Amino acid sequence: MIPRYARAEMARLWTDEARYALWVRVELLACEAHAALGLITADELTEIRAGRVPTPHRVAELERSRDHEILAFLAAYTETIPGPAARWVHHGMTSYDLVDTALGYTLATACDLVTDAARRLRDTLCRRALEHWDTVCVARTHGVHAEPTTFGHKLAVHALAVDRAVTRLTAARDLVAVGTISGPVGTYAQLDPFVERYVCDRLGLGVEPVPTQVVARDRHADLLGAIALLGAVVEQLALELRLLQRTEVREVEEPKTAAYQGSSAMPHKRNPTSSERLCGLARVLRANAGAALENVALWHERDLAHSSVERVVLPDSFQAVHYQVTSATEIVAGLRVFPERMRRNLDATNGLIYSSVVMLDLIAGGMDREEAYRTVQAAATRAWEGDRPMAETLREHAVAVSDDQFRPERFLKSSPMLRERLEKIINVEV
Repeated sequence: MIPRYARAEMARLWTDEARYALWVRVELLACEAHAALGLITADELTEIRAGRVPTPHRVAELERSRDHEILAFLAAYTETIPGPAARWVHHGMTSYDLVDTALGYTLATACDLVTDAARRLRDTLCRRALEHWDTVCVARTHGVHAEPTTFGHKLAVHALAVDRAVTRLTAARDLVAVGTISGPVGTYAQLDPFVERYVCDRLGLGVEPVPTQVVARDRHADLLGAIALLGAVVEQLALELRLLQRTEVREVEEPKTAAYQGSSAMPHKRNPTSSERLCGLARVLRANAGAALENVALWHERDLAHSSVERVVLPDSFQAVHYQVTSATEIVAGLRVFPERMRRNLDATNGLIYSSVVMLDLIAGGMDREEAYRTVQAAATRAWEGDRPMAETLREHAVAVSDDQFRPERFLKSSPMLRERLEKIINVEV
């Protein structure tokens, strides 16, 4: 991922330095397990512990003569170990015992960062929803004015969507937080299963119950699917905010810095660029989820077709979604809301949005439903085409109307119940 869309705390997990440090940790834990089994002496284990994490430069240098990153890493690492004990490093293991076990740890750690960030977004959305629970605005279906709602209700919808995304991501984290140290083709032929249990327990990982030579890639596909869904949920929020920022609507505005400049040509522009950026990143996440699905089917006990894909899609997906979620939290926290503009937009159609109330009152008064619908629709058409108040055109159709029918509160009687549902699911301090 390019630095523009990466936060430091996530980006550092995917550096070569971090990967090689974790590989050293896995190899050292495996040696400790062999020592517990009596294969390695205490003095030899002390020698191995004196080894250092190799630099990416040294690994790359050695890889030029080996054309194999793991062998280059092992050569770079073991040359830092004084004495002959280095021979025990990687004993009985195959490359992906090291790679996949370390990857399981990295994925679990990265999931925790994203999940924490998503919870902060959820809670921020909930707080802003409760702040604006009674801020009346118009709801839109098909982009057209429908009926009154509140801005708090709108934000609550997104808060609960993020909450569901957190649930999915938590489950995906459990599936992917596994390792395997079982040797070539996963038969433990040269390894005591104790080594695997020892290493994975200390890394906080489960184990692949019946391994091949790799951890099953449906786990990773499930994870990137959960990430793509989280990205889509953030996109849904960002798209709503973009639409509400249009000049003709202008009910909200994302926060701007003092240095903000919206257009190189038009100084007046205040574009929703932050929200647009989040929508764009969601497209990357969906594409990466598709690539992860392609990685599920490997030849026999393993092939290497998945490796090159994962070197791109795993770090990119985690950095993109983490950036997306943290940025969305900043937008929501600093979002400017314009209740007066919302009220003006609510009244923009001269009462058309109250058509359902009038129709249902006519039905309750004894009119046939079809007749009531056609009567109100005809009055609405005349109001719309003539830019006239709907109450006036209804009277022309011999419909008695009252002020009570043209109040948004008629639509909000269940608002306390909806707020109670939100607070029951998401418990945050306002």
